[in-house]
Amino acid sequence: MAFIKEEREDMKIDETFRVKHEDTEKQTDLKEESEELNEIQDKDQFKKHDFVTGQKSTSHSQIDTTQNLTQKRPKNTGTRCHFTCQQCGKSFDQQGKLQVHMRIHTGEKPYSCQQCGKSFPKRGTLKRHMIVHTREKPFTCPQCGKSFNDHGNLKVHMIIHTGEKSYLCQQCGKSFNEKGILQRHMRIHTGEKPYKCPQCGKGFTRKGSFNRHIRIHTGEKPFSCPKCGKSFTLKNTLKDHIRIHTGEKPFNCQQCGKRFIQKRYLNVH
Repeated sequence: MAFIKEEREDMKIDETFRVKHEDTEKQTDLKEESEELNEIQDKDQFKKHDFVTGQKSTSHSQIDTTQNLTQKRPKNTGTRCHFTCQQCGKSFDQQGKLQVHMRIHTGEKPYSCQQCGKSFPKRGTLKRHMIVHTREKPFTCPQCGKSFNDHGNLKVHMIIHTGEKSYLCQQCGKSFNEKGILQRHMRIHTGEKPYKCPQCGKGFTRKGSFNRHIRIHTGEKPFSCPKCGKSFTLKNTLKDHIRIHTGEKPFNCQQCGKRFIQKRYLNVH
């Protein structure tokens, strides 16, 4: 039972801090794209004018960019010109946005972290990365005061307070508050086990279960008791052990009132 409980906890934690909603990602990308566009417009205003008027520029960067885009002018529609990426076909309403997009194909990462040297294609991504070094958590939940280093994580957290469950399983009708949890739930119906043990070949539906299984082969016991130093492979096993030192007995019999350290002892009783 402790194993199952821990697995559920791992599932909730993994999805809360690993999975980002698609809407949040799109909003962030749009904000970053706008910042990048403003920067490019400030630096290369004359290049943009040359391109729109059709005049050739001798700038090397101008030649590289025009080789990877197509300008379309809809007839008498009043709509703005579109700049299309020749690599993937995606279109943009401004040349600066295309220039930012082209970094996906060129691999250009002009923004570097002064702390660790890691580089990023967008300035906004670098800003979010810097939180790793500063440990800043600027996004605070108005309900409980808990803070997060990313706005997407805060949005996921808020579901705890709203109780929203908008992701419905079409197989059994069960609903979930996160898309990632629904995707993992679907493995119950599909039988998919994407995590395979390289030692014995056993498959698992969840990464947390796979990581715990690996410890059987490695002998790793990462959870140590601060009182006596004894180590355990599972966090919940350590929690049960700690009660030996504290004397806590949270499980009581409804019939006779006798209390136990672990639930399994109550079940046997």
